Amino acid sequence: MSKNIIPVGPFHPLLEEAEYFTLKVDGEKVIGIDLDIGWMHRGHEFISETKTFTQSIYLVERICGICSTSHPLACVHAIEDIDNIEIPIRARYIRTLIGELERIHSHLLWIGLAGHFIGYDTLWMWAWKYREPVLQMFEIISGNRNHYGMMRVGGVAKDVDPSSIPKLNNILDDIAIKMDMIAKAANDDPVLRSRLVGVGVLSHEDAVRFCAVGPTSRASGIPADVRKDDPGDAYDLVEFNTIVLKNGDVYDKLVVRVLETLESIKIVRQCLDKLKNINGPILNNVKEISPGEGIGRYEAPRGEVFHYIRSDGSNRPVRHKVRAPSYVNIPTFEASCIGIPIADALITLAAVDPCYCCTERSIKIVDSSRQPTRIDLLKISRDKTDYLRRQINGN
Repeated sequence: MSKNIIPVGPFHPLLEEAEYFTLKVDGEKVIGIDLDIGWMHRGHEFISETKTFTQSIYLVERICGICSTSHPLACVHAIEDIDNIEIPIRARYIRTLIGELERIHSHLLWIGLAGHFIGYDTLWMWAWKYREPVLQMFEIISGNRNHYGMMRVGGVAKDVDPSSIPKLNNILDDIAIKMDMIAKAANDDPVLRSRLVGVGVLSHEDAVRFCAVGPTSRASGIPADVRKDDPGDAYDLVEFNTIVLKNGDVYDKLVVRVLETLESIKIVRQCLDKLKNINGPILNNVKEISPGEGIGRYEAPRGEVFHYIRSDGSNRPVRHKVRAPSYVNIPTFEASCIGIPIADALITLAAVDPCYCCTERSIKIVDSSRQPTRIDLLKISRDKTDYLRRQINGN
């Protein structure tokens, strides 16, 4: 059979955002795959260094609409890590409440898209319809269906109105009923099973090798979850289970997300119950940030999101580094896509729930007259390290 190249992107019906994959195929079988990034770079890290700490929180909230709590949470965790800032207990529960509502809406969005990608549009319409009440809960709490503007260094910006809690619980009851129905469909539906079982397998060994995170890793038997491994906010005060399966195929990734949504509903219930009885401030009024470095981690719907921030004692970061979960999850296609039919390759790519706007933080510049060598790149890196060391030491 002849070997051919199939381009996917940068604009493609399956890709919600611009990205470029190259599939090398032999007949109907994928024998090679590559990714070319740089189509959506917006310079968030550089822009953050020109903003105040509070402005940077608003900025990173807009890295991704679906992760518009995950990035701000990791960001404030990093800033708070510099000075070991204490968070009021009520604010900790509100942060956890918002984070878990985001997990529910993100997983429902992916479940709907997964159904659409395999031509199962009934599942798509169901999932997105059931996602609407979650967005209503966001609006009741924050005033916004997206980009909630809730996170602040030292706490949160808005309190949860106690009079709204009964209504929030009623909406949550309805969401739980719908999620139970989707869970049963995922378990019993012959269409989903025949289309997803055994497709795009990521083995436990390959998940470790590629440092996969989130549902992508937990579907391959790795029980890694920042909420359990390094609990912040109120995650050490609530009860929930880490969902871990072992087959690593697209079906297990679907089931992990469905069951995680049910666990998130349990966490949201606990947070609402606690907020009925816990009074107190929602913000530790932080006046300044000391010179130093801090790291922030949070278990985003797609996996661990990581922020690094360095302060020189001014009111803005001098370095802000972001690593989103898709940055490590997307390359797993090199293990999960090789040897499968073309028809399965795209749903396998989509199974990691890739967020390209989270991942895009660099651009590729090609000088047609000269390609940089490995020695050139090492020198550039070492020179930058020396420059940063001199800045830190005041030389």
